[in-house]
Amino acid sequence: MIVLALNAGSSSLKFGVFKAATKRKVEPLMRGLFDGLADTPHFSAQDAAGRLLAETPLRLPGQSTGALLQQLLNFLDTRLGSEQIVAVGHRIVHGGSRFISPVHLTNEVVEALEELTPIAPLHQPASLGPVKALSELRPGLVQIGCFDTAFHSTLAPPVSRYAIPREYEEMGLKRYGFHGLSYEFIAHQLGRISPDLPAKKTVVAHLGSGCSLCAMVDGKSQDTTMGFTALDGVMMATRSGAVDPGIILYLQKACGLSIDEVENLLYRRSGLLGVSGISADMRVLLASSDPQAAAAIDLFVFSVSRAIAALASTLGGIELLVFTGGIGEHAAEVRNAICRRLDWLGVKLDLSKSHDVLSDTESKVEVRVIATNEEMAIARQVHLALENAAGRSEAASA
Repeated sequence: MIVLALNAGSSSLKFGVFKAATKRKVEPLMRGLFDGLADTPHFSAQDAAGRLLAETPLRLPGQSTGALLQQLLNFLDTRLGSEQIVAVGHRIVHGGSRFISPVHLTNEVVEALEELTPIAPLHQPASLGPVKALSELRPGLVQIGCFDTAFHSTLAPPVSRYAIPREYEEMGLKRYGFHGLSYEFIAHQLGRISPDLPAKKTVVAHLGSGCSLCAMVDGKSQDTTMGFTALDGVMMATRSGAVDPGIILYLQKACGLSIDEVENLLYRRSGLLGVSGISADMRVLLASSDPQAAAAIDLFVFSVSRAIAALASTLGGIELLVFTGGIGEHAAEVRNAICRRLDWLGVKLDLSKSHDVLSDTESKVEVRVIATNEEMAIARQVHLALENAAGRSEAASA
C-alpha cells in the first residue's frame, strides 16, 4: 500500500510517500516540497536515500492548491508506475476536543474542522485546502486527518487549565498544545535509540518557523508551551509568543487597532522579524552584524531557556533535552547559547560534537539533536487507521 502524507503550511507544501509494510511499519520512498509559494515557487523531490529526483521552478506564483496537487499527482503517477496511492494523510493543526485520533475526512468532519479556524487562523485553512482540492481531483481517494493537537490530549488540570471563569473552559477554552506530530515522531525515535530513553524526564524543543516545547515521559505529553492557539509560548519567526494580555487591550483601546490588525501584528509582524526589523529567518540574523539582529537572537534564547526551566518544574527535574526543527537541528550557535543559560540545571555541552549526543560526559542532562519527520508520523497514523478499519470490517463480516 502506498500512502501519501501532506504537510501544508502558509507558504509551503511538504509531502512524503511511504510504502505501508506489515506490523504497522512504513518505509519511506520519497519526499519533497513546494516552497516559496508566496513569491518564488519551486518544486523539489528526493528519494529515500536523499538523491535528487526533481527540482524545478513553478511558472506562476500563487498557484491554486488544486494546481499544485495536480502537478504532484502527475509526478507521483509517473514515478510509482503501476503502484497506486491508497490513502492520503493530512497534517491538521487543530482538532479541538473532539478529534484526538486519526479520522476519515468526510464532508461532515471537514465542516467541523473549519469551525476551529478562528483558533488557528494561519494554519487551519492551509491544512484543509489540500483536502478539498483532492476531493475534486481524486474523489474516491481515502483521506485521513492527523492532528497536531492529538498528542497533547493527555494534558489534564492544572496544566490544561486557564484561570478564567469555568463556563469558558466548558466551552473549550483550554490549553491544547501543537506540533504534536513532531513530538510523536521524536517520542518514537527515543524508543528506537534506546529502550531506556522514553522513561526519562524529557523536554523536546521544536524550534523552527513555529516554535514550541513539550515535556514528556514515557512518550506522553505532560506539559507544553503552546496553549489554546499556536500563538502562545516562546518567541517565533513572526509570532510573538506569550505576551501580557493587557498589551492586546492597550493596542485596541489606546492605539486604536482593530481585531484584525492586532491579529496581523501578533501572528505576522512580531517574533524575530518584529524585534530585529531585519528578517524572520534565524540564518539571516546569525549572519548579520546589526545589533538589532543580536537583540532578537538574545530574546529568542532567553525565551526558550526560560521555557525549558519551566517545563523542568512540571516534570520535577530534567534528564534529557532534545533539539529538533530547523533551528534546533542546524543552528548550533543558538543551541549552545540556550544550554549556557541552563548551566545551573547541570547542562554541559561538549562543543566538539555537532550532532546526535551533544552533552559532555559530566552533564547531568543528556542533550541530543534528533531530526523530526512529521510526514513519517502522518504515514504511520494513516497505516494504523487503515489497519484498524480493515480489522473492523473483517469482524463485522464474520
